[in-house]
Amino acid sequence: MLNVENMEYNTTRNHLIMKEYGRHIQKMVEYLLQITDREERQRNAYAVIELMGFLNPHLKNVEDFRHKLWDHLFLISDFTLDVDSPYPIPTRETLKAKPERLRYPKRYPKFNHLGKNIEIVIDKALKEENPEKKQGFANAIAYYMKLTYSNWHKELVHDDNIQTELNSITNGELEFNNKPFVKHRTDNRPERDDYGGRGQYRQNFGSRDGGGGRDNRNNRGGGGGRDSRNNNRNFKKRY
Repeated sequence: MLNVENMEYNTTRNHLIMKEYGRHIQKMVEYLLQITDREERQRNAYAVIELMGFLNPHLKNVEDFRHKLWDHLFLISDFTLDVDSPYPIPTRETLKAKPERLRYPKRYPKFNHLGKNIEIVIDKALKEENPEKKQGFANAIAYYMKLTYSNWHKELVHDDNIQTELNSITNGELEFNNKPFVKHRTDNRPERDDYGGRGQYRQNFGSRDGGGGRDNRNNRGGGGGRDSRNNNRNFKKRY
């Protein structure tokens, strides 16, 4: 018969610090705190680290996973474990410190429909001294401008409008000499008709007897009538 007095309940146990390692690892760490011999405590600490890595194999894919295991060991011991670590021993302040807030880059482009990056390319093109490279910059910028217009408009913009806006942006210093070809997202091809149109489809497949559709079916006299239908029944029975 079980002794109810020796049973443990979660309500009587202390708080489980890291649930991913379980209650047994926390009890082992509590046992480490009770070992007085430093060499024995150090040896058992390495054994606990190996067991923690075995229970969490997904940490092996993390960079410096052993460093993370040692940090977790000190965290479970509430930073009171006195052992030598191959890594810097963390403290409560360093482990719970929040990183600095990442500043979001604020950019205010002059031409919102073109974006900020195209302004950087234009500034680089204006500083270019080689005429061939400068012309290549102008052609690439014109292609990008036409591409952005094609993505946001239902119709393709003319090359003269691209050159006019490029002149206003660069004060007439850049001029492209090619015609940037951009395929528009809307498909303007004519509809495909494999049967030569809807009327042609009905003309080819509307009549089964090759004569004339409904008129041929209503024509019961002179051409066969019931005799032709009886012949069709006999044909189905034979085949």
